Amino acid sequence: MPRLPAQVFKQKALGKLPDETGVYALCDLDETPMYVGQSTDGIRARVRRHLTSARSDVIANRQIDVWEIAFVWAWPVQDTCKIGPLEAHLFHQFNGQSPLVNGTIPSEPQPLDFHIPERVRVQVMDDKEIDARRDPTLRFPRQIQHFGILVDYILNTQDKPHLRRALNVYLERLRRYFAEFVGD
Repeated sequence: MPRLPAQVFKQKALGKLPDETGVYALCDLDETPMYVGQSTDGIRARVRRHLTSARSDVIANRQIDVWEIAFVWAWPVQDTCKIGPLEAHLFHQFNGQSPLVNGTIPSEPQPLDFHIPERVRVQVMDDKEIDARRDPTLRFPRQIQHFGILVDYILNTQDKPHLRRALNVYLERLRRYFAEFVGD
């Protein structure tokens, strides 16, 4: 079966995301969450704006390099009062495992008084593309480039604490990719 072009694959995959309100996580090539967000106008529409760079602050502020986003996790929530608590819960859970690049850090979550909805997992990049991009000779230089773009943005556009926090996250990722690049 022939491979779909990357953009066609991504658009078809995004169509599998729930259209309901809820919480989502943008995950990298290793399926590690990088950003947790919420959507009150539909998860599919919000994630599509992120991944197509159609006016998304997290993209505009250089907090996320969409080149790395290969998976999206989503938790549809019909009761909009539950979205904030669920986002806080998931943010702190994932941020404790691997720092996220969110601009706003939700306050410490209270125990949830509801069951977490079943996660929807959507792969937005095909397996061959993921494998190719995991190659340290591609990933490490790309990480250097994104790090430089974020530094430039901080120096020449806006210098905010959440951007410096994202810079620290990318520095840690850069160190990891460097080790893979040199074979440590």
